[in-house]
Amino acid sequence: MYSIPLVAVDEAALAQFCAAAQVSTSTFSAWVEHTQFKAAPQTFCLLPSMDVKHPIAAVLVGVAVNKHGVVDDVYCLSHLPYSLPEGHYHLAKKGEKGEAGLPATGLEIAAPLATLSVGLGAYQFTRYKKPRRVAAVIALGTTADCMQAQRLVDAATLTRDLINTPTEDMGPAHLAEAAQAIAKACGGKYREWVGDALLEANFPAVHAVGRASHRPPRVLEITWGNAAHPKISIVGKGVCFDTGGLNMKGADGMRHMKKDMGGSAHALALAQLIMQAKLPVRLQMLVAAVENAVSGNAYRPGEIVSSRKGLKIEIGNTDAEGRVILADVLAYAAESAPELILDFATLTGAARVALGPELPAMFSNDEAWAARFETAAKSAHDPIWRMPLWQPYQAMIDSSIGDVVNAGGAHAGAITAALFLQRFVPENQAWMHVDVFSWNMKNRAGRPEGGEAQSLRAAFQMLVTNYPTGQQ
Repeated sequence: MYSIPLVAVDEAALAQFCAAAQVSTSTFSAWVEHTQFKAAPQTFCLLPSMDVKHPIAAVLVGVAVNKHGVVDDVYCLSHLPYSLPEGHYHLAKKGEKGEAGLPATGLEIAAPLATLSVGLGAYQFTRYKKPRRVAAVIALGTTADCMQAQRLVDAATLTRDLINTPTEDMGPAHLAEAAQAIAKACGGKYREWVGDALLEANFPAVHAVGRASHRPPRVLEITWGNAAHPKISIVGKGVCFDTGGLNMKGADGMRHMKKDMGGSAHALALAQLIMQAKLPVRLQMLVAAVENAVSGNAYRPGEIVSSRKGLKIEIGNTDAEGRVILADVLAYAAESAPELILDFATLTGAARVALGPELPAMFSNDEAWAARFETAAKSAHDPIWRMPLWQPYQAMIDSSIGDVVNAGGAHAGAITAALFLQRFVPENQAWMHVDVFSWNMKNRAGRPEGGEAQSLRAAFQMLVTNYPTGQQ
């Protein structure tokens, strides 16, 4: 099978390539000059061959290098799967001499990075629409590190697919099916509480938010691992659609609310990664799955809702429902005193106002875990930004008729939402909260418009670093 080499170059490497090409053949250097290819990132140049059966001799791919001269951009090859002509390709290794006088020059790209970059770029959501074209086939590595990179791609694909699926096909029961499938595939145990069983099991806040829908609310749980290992709890917000409840959203605000279960998609994907990697932890994954609907029994502004922890929640706004359902599952997670509780939630528009759609907000009550997360985010090139749990703002969520109100007013919305969640976590319990947007607003290489995994690779890197697989 004929495979076309991909030669990674920046401006300096391109000059070396062209100089070497002039020694062996002037065709390539003349072609590069004629096409005005400058090796800018996200660009490529097809080099012609005299062989009519194989008219492309090689492809020059523009990349950027860091200050150490290393290619580390996660999306360096993500534009290629649907931009290159259909066919088979491989990354040329430094020193490889290809056919038709290809010079043995170019930059190295680590095989795991290439696997991740190509995999993220090859994603298409095709459940309802045929693929626009067949992706170019790019041969990648088969080492253990490459296989782990492919698992990261699979986790991102799972997250994207769950978020992109419209609510009619991704309600609470569908989320439950996804969780069951992951547990079965990875050797985990699954259980759930549905509808009025939530009241019997003491999840009253989840029930209150989800009871108005014709599709009953649920709490989903996956457990896995050796009881002798440290326990971690991963929690996800699973609001499968958010009308805003009786404080109903406008048309623009409601348009993409199928993505309001993005936190649960992240939690499921991270659980899958943990189990596949067989990290030495005892995992608990929890999702509160509801639809915030409008009907005669919808919960109302001004009501008092009970919670698992016993705190009485005053409902200031029914559109601040995510923190209400998380209150119950966070309290449940804390009952077994894990080493860490990590929750993901598409919780506030205020986080987007503060940081924009591409930078998740992270809050933590534990300095050591927060530092680990920040370090992992840099290492994984999967950014987060730590925000403060500014305790003086607790006064904004004090209730005059209950213990806490779920809407803190016009200011510091991301912070007051996090402070609300903190009230349901014991003071000595390590906890981190990630406020994710879970959505790409425009198409870019490796980041197609629609559902997105944000901070997922960073969270997994943090856990791998803290719980290496060689640990007993």
